[in-house]
Formats: sequence, structure tokens, C-alpha cells
Amino acid sequence: MAALPATPAKRPRDERLDVFRGLTMLIIFVAHLPENSWNAWIPARFGFSSGAELFVFCSGIASALAFGGVFVRRGLALGTARIAYRIWQVYWAQISLVLALIALAAGLDHVFGLGKVAEQFPPLLTDPAGALLGIATLTWQPDYLDILPMYLVILALIPVMMLVRRLHPALPFLVAALLYAAVWARGINLPGNPWNGASWFLNPFAWQFIFFIGFFIGMKWLPVPRLGDRRLMLAAALFVLVSLPLSFWGILEHWPLAQAARDLLLPANEKTDLHILRVLHFLALAYFVLSLIEPWRERLDRGAGHLLILIGRQSLAAFLASAVLARLLGAAADMAGRSELIVALLNLTGFALILATAILVGWFKRAPWAGPERQPVVERQEDPTPDATMPTRVREAS
Repeated sequence: MAALPATPAKRPRDERLDVFRGLTMLIIFVAHLPENSWNAWIPARFGFSSGAELFVFCSGIASALAFGGVFVRRGLALGTARIAYRIWQVYWAQISLVLALIALAAGLDHVFGLGKVAEQFPPLLTDPAGALLGIATLTWQPDYLDILPMYLVILALIPVMMLVRRLHPALPFLVAALLYAAVWARGINLPGNPWNGASWFLNPFAWQFIFFIGFFIGMKWLPVPRLGDRRLMLAAALFVLVSLPLSFWGILEHWPLAQAARDLLLPANEKTDLHILRVLHFLALAYFVLSLIEPWRERLDRGAGHLLILIGRQSLAAFLASAVLARLLGAAADMAGRSELIVALLNLTGFALILATAILVGWFKRAPWAGPERQPVVERQEDPTPDATMPTRVREAS
């Protein structure tokens, strides 16, 4: 059997990863805030791909940096145990998030009579036992609460990839490609709504494809082109530009031919099953943007970039906060109206509170109560989105 390639036990942080994860958290908040006019200007409105691809791709790279070394240094069994522990953490984060949002909706109904439980969680009223079972088993995913379940399934595939890599270096690529092909050829997915028979909105067997592109890059199994190559930049830019008239609402609403072309190219399940045009668009956009920022890479941790890094390093906490804030501020908009001034204030308030959450969580993780002589020494790896600062090993300074 082929031996796994050695990877460094410790790697320096890549600020680009944290910047883009922080940016993704803000995009997700904007997308999830109900009836948000800012939603018309997020990246998804200007191309085939969206912030979801960025989220999952960055998670793949970060997972390689966080978990790949465990498999290499400690073996398949302990690497799998590390993944199982992370699955356990993210599962309870999902359960806690759903219950928190149900409690928030119930509280708003009790105080203001807004009818949020019936609007957001109708099965709780019509079939409470089935709804609670669906929440626990992830067979019911309320609207906008499907990202973490998808990530859980993909995490579970990492040990499979590490195992087949031992058999042959090409097998992980083949497994990822076959799973993706099976989605489009056979329609495989998981049940996501017991009452209407719907499947998971973000099909993990499709979205693993872009996750493992990132994972394979992070493991250095997949070579990447040199940034700044003019021919590649031109090709990437042309692809992105061609997708613009097929994606931007300002064109689609006034040019029926563009809408017809989009409908012809992209089926209704194009996001659920991650259409290949979404993958290609994301990769082209990523290469072009990374090439543009490469000369300024050392300056990313400054100004607004530093704030994004703070959010990206606490991405699980930032995501959970964004989900709750989107519902809470959406209720505030219901009562205050949705003038452009109100919408701007709500979006900026959400951004500020997400940043505050990241700063606070980072402060708690530094354990300031331990005192300087008892501060934990943390060997940091890039932990996957959802949580950028989970240590791989922690020891107390002597």
C-alpha cells in the first residue's frame, strides 16, 4: 500500500483563509436576513457560484490543515477518532442552534404576537413529536439551517478518503468524482422533510466535490497553478464575465433571452446538487481574485482585513451568531419597516455584533483567568469552518 505523504506537524496561519471565511460569515448573514435589499448585491447575484462554495471550499482546505496531520502522525484510527469528536461538536452546535431559534420565535410570539413559530417551524404545531425527532436525526432541516448538517456528512467522508489514499494515490479523486457523478446520474440525496418528501437542500454527496478539491489542495495531493499567470487570469476573467449576464438580476429581469439561456444551462436543482458551472465559476473567480491580491498578501491583516480575520478565526461562533441575529433583526424589520435606512442599520448592526461575538469568543479561548504563568500554549492548525481556533494539542506552560 502506498504510504501517506508527510505533512508538516505545524503550519503558519494563512491570513487569506481567515479573511475569506470572515467575509463568508457576513455574506451568509446578509443572505439569511429576511427580505434584505442588500441581498441583491451579494456575489451570488453576479455569477453562478455563491458564498456557499467559498464556505465549503475553505472548509476543505482548513480540514486538511487541521486533521490531515493527525492521520499522518497518529494513524487512521486516531485520525478517525479526531473526526468523530469534531462531528460530535458540530452536531450539538446544530441542535443547539435549532432549539435557540425555536425559543427565539416562541419568545417573539409571546411578547409581540408575530406568529413566528407558525411561519418558521410549522411542523412543531402540526406534528410536534415528528418535528422533534426530525431535528434530532437531521431528517428535518428548517429553512436556512442546512449548512452544518451538510458539513457533518462531508466530515464523515474524510476517513474514507484517507483510507483509500493508502490503497492508491488516485483513489480519493475517483471516489469524490464518482459520488458527484452519482448525484447527477442517480439523484442520490438524504431525506430532509418527512412531510413533503423533500431531500436535503444542500446535497452533501454533491457538495463534497468542492470540499475535497480544497481538501486535496490543503493536503498537497492536488497541484495548483501559479498565481498571476496572465493567460490563466485572462481565461478566468472571461469565464466570470460570461456568467455575469446569466446571473445578474438587473439583466435577467430586462432581457428575457438571458433568462432563457440561464434556464437552459442551469436546472432547478443547480444549487442543491452543485451544478458543474457553479464549481467552474468558483474556481475561476478564486484564481482571479487570489492572483489580484497576491502582491498585497502581507497587508491583509490590516484595517478591514484584520476585522475579517477576527471573524474568520471564530467562524463557528460567528455562524451561530449570524443565524440568530438574522432572525432577530428580521423580526425588528417586521416591526420597524424596511426603508433603506432601516435595512442599512440592521445589516451594519448584524456585522458589528458578529464581530463582537468573534472577539468575545477569542477572549474566552485565551483563558485570561488562568494568569500569565498558567496560560495554555496552543499549537494552532487551521481548523475547519466551523471553528478556526480549535487547538490540535494544548499543554500548559510549566
